Amino acid sequence: MIGIHNLYKSFNQGKANQINAINGISLNVNAEEFLVIVGSNGSGKSTLLDLIAGSILPEKGKIEIDCLDVTNYHDYKRSEWIARVFQNPFSGTASQLSILDNFRLAAIRTQPKRLSIGINLSFKNKVKEKISLLGMGLENKIEQPIGSLSGGQRQALTLLMSIMDDCKVLLLDEPTAALDPRSSALIMQTADLLIKNFKLTAVLITHNLKDAFNYGNRIILMNEGQIMKDFDANQKKALSQTDLYNWFA
Repeated sequence: MIGIHNLYKSFNQGKANQINAINGISLNVNAEEFLVIVGSNGSGKSTLLDLIAGSILPEKGKIEIDCLDVTNYHDYKRSEWIARVFQNPFSGTASQLSILDNFRLAAIRTQPKRLSIGINLSFKNKVKEKISLLGMGLENKIEQPIGSLSGGQRQALTLLMSIMDDCKVLLLDEPTAALDPRSSALIMQTADLLIKNFKLTAVLITHNLKDAFNYGNRIILMNEGQIMKDFDANQKKALSQTDLYNWFA
């Protein structure tokens, strides 16, 4: 599904403060695989996610999605396949619009825009049905501005919006970093459920080693822009939480 071949990315190139963020990474992520990436600050994991998303482009190497070379595609061109949930729960939504309006925008994210009625009773019921899965009671508040919600509520809705339009790849950019423990648990449980039910290929970057241990079927450790460890599903099952903590010791 995702093919990364000999990828390089640096910042401040040619200057004294040049940072070599990604150094020759090659990685294949299979369809329906849930990959977790861990690493300390500056290890390159966020840069790698930005490269997959198309937010930045590499200096060298190739990126493929579903066997298509998308190396020079910017993020808006990759949105046909990729949905992304950001670390900040207030990113990726329109604060002043209602929950319903935000879901409508998400539903037509990659579709041609036509002069037609955007929201009807059928769509409202569809949104309410999806939101009810969260058990937050927000299905009864769909006319409320999304900016008035808590960070956890908003992040949960953002996850649901990511699958309103067809996507094949879900990128999770430290989605619980700004949330309290209870909201964090809900977000990860919801993400795991959506990934499994909609058969998505997913990549999660996180500093939360408990989440790295509990979620995903593959885990890699990054350091200085390179992959230092790569454990498939069977190897990950054999890992202990102590093993993960020792990686950072």
